[in-house]
Amino acid sequence: MILTADGIEVVAEATTGLEAVDAVQRHRPDVVLMDIRMPQMDGLAATRQILTGAGEAPRIIMLTTFDLDQYVYAALSAGASGFLLKDVTPEQLVGAVRLVRNGDALLAPAITRRLVQRFAQQDPEPPTIHRDLAALTPRELEVLGLLAEGLSNAELAGRLHLSEATVKTHVARILAKLGLRDRVQAVVVAYRTGLVAP
Repeated sequence: MILTADGIEVVAEATTGLEAVDAVQRHRPDVVLMDIRMPQMDGLAATRQILTGAGEAPRIIMLTTFDLDQYVYAALSAGASGFLLKDVTPEQLVGAVRLVRNGDALLAPAITRRLVQRFAQQDPEPPTIHRDLAALTPRELEVLGLLAEGLSNAELAGRLHLSEATVKTHVARILAKLGLRDRVQAVVVAYRTGLVAP
């Protein structure tokens, strides 16, 4: 109802994880709102299955009750583009769907920092610089480090004394060089590779 009222077409609804996977295969939506806790197949398993399917995968926004729910990091690691709390306002829901559809960041900066820092500390793999980071220029490494702090494009532009268009170009190149879907995945990579420390 909220999305339709704002001109966003809802092509399907599902009440279980299995129904969600089936609906995505049949309707090929651009964005999926996925609950973490669902019957038959939870949202994490459904997300993994959707994102490993053939063809262009949709962007997935996970819904959760708690902003530090242990499942959220797992969802982001599985390839989800971000998450929303279930008490989100209608305006925030619509804005989030549009942001994710355009490939932008979904997580608020404070939540990004808190979430990734908390769960990066629990990663059993020792931090090592990922070989793919070698493909990044010094400026792109700097931008990636600031992304990991949760800075928006406007904040990055101010910090680096660049235009927002230049920042968007740097972010797009980082995503392309590292083969990442969106900024959320870039933040996870920055922590996992040891580029930034929790």
